Order: sequence, then C-alpha cells, then structure tokens
Amino acid sequence: MINSEYLNNLNNAQKEAVLYLDGPLLIVAGAGSGKTKVLTSRIAHIINEKKAFPNQILSVTFTNKAAKEMQNRVSSILNSEAIGLSWLGTFHSICAKLLRKHAPAAGLTSNFTIIDTDDQVRLIKNICKAENIDIKQLAPKFILSIIDRWKNKGFHPDEVVINKNDIFERTIRPLYKIYQQKLLDLNACDFGDLILHVVKILEKNHDIRNIYSNNFKYILVDEYQDTNYIQSRWLNLLSEKHKNLCCVGDDDQSIYSWRGAEIKNFLEFDQVYKNSKVIRLEENYRSSQNILSVASNLIANNQNRVGKTLKTTMEEGDLVKLNCFKNGKDEAIGVSDEIEKKLKKKYSFNNIAILVRAIFQTREFEERFLKIGLPYRILGGTKFYERAEIKDCVAYLRLIHQPKDDLAFDRIVNNPKRAIGESTIKLIHEFSKTNAVSLEIASKKLIEENLIKPKTKIGLSSFLFLMDKWRNDINIKKINHVKLLQLVLDESGYSSMLKNKKDLENENRLENIKELLSAMKDFDNLENFLEHVALATSVDQDWDGEKVNMMTMHGSKGLEFDVVFLPGWEEGLFPHQKSIEEKGQNGLEEERRLAYVGITRAKKKALISFAMNRFYQGNWIDSMASRFIEELPEKFLEKNSFFDDSKDNEEDFEFNQDFEIEEGTRSPGWIRYQKRIK
Repeated sequence: MINSEYLNNLNNAQKEAVLYLDGPLLIVAGAGSGKTKVLTSRIAHIINEKKAFPNQILSVTFTNKAAKEMQNRVSSILNSEAIGLSWLGTFHSICAKLLRKHAPAAGLTSNFTIIDTDDQVRLIKNICKAENIDIKQLAPKFILSIIDRWKNKGFHPDEVVINKNDIFERTIRPLYKIYQQKLLDLNACDFGDLILHVVKILEKNHDIRNIYSNNFKYILVDEYQDTNYIQSRWLNLLSEKHKNLCCVGDDDQSIYSWRGAEIKNFLEFDQVYKNSKVIRLEENYRSSQNILSVASNLIANNQNRVGKTLKTTMEEGDLVKLNCFKNGKDEAIGVSDEIEKKLKKKYSFNNIAILVRAIFQTREFEERFLKIGLPYRILGGTKFYERAEIKDCVAYLRLIHQPKDDLAFDRIVNNPKRAIGESTIKLIHEFSKTNAVSLEIASKKLIEENLIKPKTKIGLSSFLFLMDKWRNDINIKKINHVKLLQLVLDESGYSSMLKNKKDLENENRLENIKELLSAMKDFDNLENFLEHVALATSVDQDWDGEKVNMMTMHGSKGLEFDVVFLPGWEEGLFPHQKSIEEKGQNGLEEERRLAYVGITRAKKKALISFAMNRFYQGNWIDSMASRFIEELPEKFLEKNSFFDDSKDNEEDFEFNQDFEIEEGTRSPGWIRYQKRIK
C-alpha cells in the first residue's frame, strides 16, 4: 500500500495523517499545507483498504463548494465516478438529512420546511406585534441573532440561563419560546434548528444514536477551528462507538468567534478525546519563506495555540514591505503607484488583493482607483457608493439640490418611516403624472387640497417642511455641504433610526456614513460632490480584462494571491478597539490570528502599511502604528524611506498625552515613529 500513487504524492507528515486510522486524530494544518489533499487521500485510503464502505464515512465541511471539491478529488484518486459519499456535506445539509429521517422525534413531520432569513424576520415581526414589542427599539434581526447564539450553545427556550441584568435577554427569552412553538405549528425549522434538533434527538434517543454511532466507522471534519459548541457536541455523539474522529484545521486561523466559533474545541481536542494523536502539517506550498517567517513570528505572540512552525521548499522570496504614510490618502496613492509602476507588468490584476480590517476602508482606495482608471472589484461586499445607507444619504442631498429629482424623492420620502404607505405613494405618482409636476410639488398640492389621510399628512408635511428648511440652510445661511448632511441625518431621524435600532448591521452602516462625511470634505461644494458621486457610480462595472481585488481579511480566508496589500495597521483599527474592549486578551489574540490569515494569503509579495494621520469621523487624528508592527521581525522587513528619515531624530517627535500607554508594553523605537506630528 505504501507504493500507491496517492501516497507517493504526499510528504511524510501528510502520509502519516492518511495512514493513521485507529483512534481520534487532530491534524494541525498550517496555512497552505495541503489539508484538503490529506482529507481526500485519507477517505480514498479508507475505501481502498476496505476499512469501511463509502456510506460508513461521514465527511463534514463548512461549504457546499468544499464538499463538491472533496467528492471530485476522491473520485479522481480512486479512478471511479461511481464512488458515492452519501454522508459528505456541510453540517446543515447532513443534519437536514438526519432530521428528515427522524422528524417525529423533534415534533415535526418529514416534509418540514426550512425557512430562510426573510421568513424568520417576518415571523419575529408578527410575534413582536402580538406581544407589543416595538421593533424600532428591538430589531427582529437582533432578536434572531440572540436566538441563534442560544441555539449554537445547545439551548432550547426552557434551558436558557439569562443574565438578569440584561434587559434584552429578559425580553427575548419569552419571544424565543413563542418563536419555537410557531415553527413547530408551521412544521418548519430554521438553520439553527437543523443541528439543535438532531443533537437533542441523539441525546434523548439511545437507539437512534446507536444506529449512527455504529454506522459511522470514520468521521472527518474540515476547518474544525470554526466549529461552535453544538457542532462539536454533534460530532462527539456520532463518534461515540468507533472513536475514529479525524479533525483538520488551524487554530491560528480561528477568526470567527463573532459567528459563535469556539477555538477551545480545537485546543482541548486531546482532553475531550482520550488517547488522541496530533499530527502537524508544517510544510507550506503557497508562500515564500520570508512571508512565512513574518507570519510565524507574529502569531507566536499568541498564548492560546497548539503551536507549529511553517516552512517551505520555495525560495526565500522578497522581504515583506512595511510602509509608513503621512495619511490615509497618501496610503491609497502609494498602493496604486506600486501596482501601476511596479506590479502590473509582472502580475495579473486578478492576483493582486487589498485586504482591509473594516469594509469602510475601501473608500479611499476606490476613490483613487476610479481617478486613475485602475479596475477593481469588491469581493464579499458592496462598493462604497452602492451601499444602501450611502445611497440614502446621497438621495437626501440630491433632492435638496434638485427638487425635481423624483428618483431621490421616491427613495427617501418614507425613509426613515413616516407613515407614508404604498397607497399614498401611488396617489402622489398619479397626481404628478396627470398634472405634469414633480413628486414634491404633487405632494404639496395633495396636502393643500386635503387629499391625504390625517396620519400620513403629518409625516409627509414634516418631510416637505424639512426639505425647504435644508434648502434654506444651504442657500441662505450658506452652511457647507458637510454640515448640511449632518443636519439631515439628525433632523430627519436617520441617525436615530440606526443608533436606536438594536441591529448588528447598523454599526457598520454608521461607520460608512462617517466615512462619507470624511469624503465630502474633499469637495468645495455640494454640486461638485454630487457630480463626483454620479460619475463614480456610473462607471462601467463590467470592465473587460482583469481587476484588483478588495475585501476584508475575514472574507479572504481560504483564498490566495501573488501580491497582498495589508493597509491600515493602526491601533484602534487593527487590532480593532471593539474586539479588545469586548473580549480582552481573547479578542486581541483573535485579531492577531486575523493578521496571520492576511499575511499568509500572499504567495510572493506582502506589503503592510499604516498612516500617521487619518481623517476619521470628520476630524484629523494622529494614528499610532498597530502593536502588531512591533511584533514583525526586522530582518524579514523592507521599510520605506519614511522610517529612515525619522529613525534617530527624536526632536521631530512630540509626546501626545492622549496616546499614553502602559509602561513596558512598547519599545522606544515604536514610540518614535508613532508620535511624529504631521
């Protein structure tokens, strides 16, 4: 068997992981170390050695794409298209299959419906209405996020233990109970139920548990570091008989705690599964040695990790570039110049990526790329001026500037809600068409003629009054366009709508609006700004040829590029202040793992940068370089001239009391280039 072709293509550690078939196994697979190759070779080996039939192998992935790739690879290795891995799929797809077979045990019938997010929101809204819960104060999506968190922890409504001081949890727990009963009444379940129901069935029904625990002789799990409690519990129950649970992952790439992932599943594997073996895949087939050395030195600062040292047979490659820029705009110019002048002749745009910590950071890069005609795409997100909240703000400004802008009127007349329903909108449109006037004039005429319902009349009149008031502010009082938008956001209730509505998405929306206010300061007046937006959003999005990729570091996991730019490495932004405030040391370590993921996306060139000043929330602020920069090994770095100019001249620096830090946590060299004043 050792001479089999699929084994000959493996290195020693990979081969050991494939051949070890008796007992629990944790494969610590470093970035780019060929974990998918190991998983598929292991499945093929189990079948080839007749250790189990295909239907006795449970293989779990996180995406359908990964499952399909594994199926194809196994079939290719065994030279057979007929290999049917009936238990290969995602956690949700396999649990749906199990639940269909045993639906009555969960109070369902086998033809139950799996509802999507829209259906969930609609159901919660109905429940809130019946229970007199104001969804403006407690958003349905926030309620569902808490319910999903409880389901990930394995709690049915009666099992939830709440924090009595948390008013939201106290309010939501009764809603959770009603929600679950409604789902049963509808013979339906949501995605969280698929796993929760199956786990409860397995826990309460020993006969059902024995059927599957006996059947699954081998269980293989991909991306184990991303599992939550309920997924881990499910695996524990199914592996009860044979104990042949093989989990593959990388604790250094555990970056999804905000989705419920628990890194302790990975770190405590050998404590949960006795006599388990740990095999490390440390040979990287993606990145140059210098890139790996920088990433390895950085992640070594984390305490909660299994530990491994990545190495590669590839050349040392270029040093990792570390660039310091005067401000964020200079950073965007520097990145675009690097691409235009040095990289585009050697690398395809498709193999160049800009990875940011927060999606609002793409704005300055988008502005710069649009200006110089450099094609780009946003992966896993929406381009800045196409985001709903930005379009809403621009629509307000457009209507103030041009009262006949009916498209803008349509978008914002009931945003935020002003009790202006579809029937009223239809009436306004009909009057506008019949009398050949704008929607705004039509609205005023309908109010004058008392053709609008009283409640709607109040909301519509208020909107029209504010429009006239804002035009007066900018035309008569001569306030600038930035101040105008601030007034619009406050007086329209748009800011309050985002701030008061407890919704996980609204924090990003507020960040984007702050970034919009910053962007507007680059323009002399409202007219120039609106023209810029119109041109930016009308640029042909379907350019022929290739595009530079922009995305968050979270969104980049699993991808690889020849060249990776990592901008914005500044305290508060990266590591993100909120992550540290909410999770302390654990939050900091997850941020460091995110940095590790970002760096190891690069195959040939990695370029890290930070700015000494940022225009943030309408003000210039002095930025401090990320603490992660101090953790990068000097010998693998190439710094730009900005460092050389300021290296030893401490007279150029002024200590700013706002940035005092705990004694002993920063080197003098770190202080020097953080404190330089613009």
